[in-house]
Amino acid sequence: MALAHYHLPGLFEFYEFYCEFLPVWRKHREWFYNWCDIASIYGAPEGCLWGGGRTSFGKADARDVLALMDEYGISARLTFSNSLLREEHLPDKKCNELCRLFETAKNPSGVIVHSDLLVVYLKAKYPDLYLISSTTKVLTDFEDLRAELNCPDFKYVVPDFRLNKAFDKLVNLTQTQKDKIEFLCNECCDINCHSRKACYENVSRKNLATAGEEIPDHKCTGKDGQDGYKFSKAMKNPAFISIQDIQKTYLPMGFSNFKIEGRGLGSAILLEFILYYMIKPEHQLEVREAIYLDSMLDLF
Repeated sequence: MALAHYHLPGLFEFYEFYCEFLPVWRKHREWFYNWCDIASIYGAPEGCLWGGGRTSFGKADARDVLALMDEYGISARLTFSNSLLREEHLPDKKCNELCRLFETAKNPSGVIVHSDLLVVYLKAKYPDLYLISSTTKVLTDFEDLRAELNCPDFKYVVPDFRLNKAFDKLVNLTQTQKDKIEFLCNECCDINCHSRKACYENVSRKNLATAGEEIPDHKCTGKDGQDGYKFSKAMKNPAFISIQDIQKTYLPMGFSNFKIEGRGLGSAILLEFILYYMIKPEHQLEVREAIYLDSMLDLF
């Protein structure tokens, strides 16, 4: 069977979690499904002007983060998907330093981008970083997705989750196009939401805000949008991609890249995602025990 390549959240946000999890991944591969691997981990530290998608709060040192990815042979991706960048934002010291550092990785590093302005800048200044077209573009029209897949600037393209089940069109893509698609598996957002792009733009404004500037939170208009993320709710989403879907539909159709969202959540729910998508049910308790369970642990 072909391999499913997972792209996991929280490169900076969940650095401490991955310090505990990745040794388990290496030592006990028999606990994990043999048809999947970890292709990349994505995220951004706090205070990045170029950041988008989610407001990042990761405080881990970038050199420690990159050393961990190098140790385990995993590609690191910077989430620089701000959609509102202007020329004056491109010289930002912090973001440029991160790009310079991640260009030195043992494994090719990538940048998740939205802004065409940033694409041009990164190609010229950091040519060794590969680019991923961000889901924040909200590509819901299939012909727009096809055009993005045909763009040579991008190694991967993450379409809007509402195209996840457009099998009548997906099946007719070339294998080269299929290899570039990275499906967002576990989105909880209402499939009928019409303000997804506005939500992402609100995050971009927050990341660009000057000290003391108050940017009101985006008010979600989607069904149950105020309830926050719940994996159980995501599983009921018509666009949800289950492990059975991956094994029985997507891999046989020639698709192999799957993105797990969650860097704006907590490490506990991240572990639930990993348990569901990567770990055999009979070994899930062993993974919990290896990472955090203690016989004297009280939850309440």
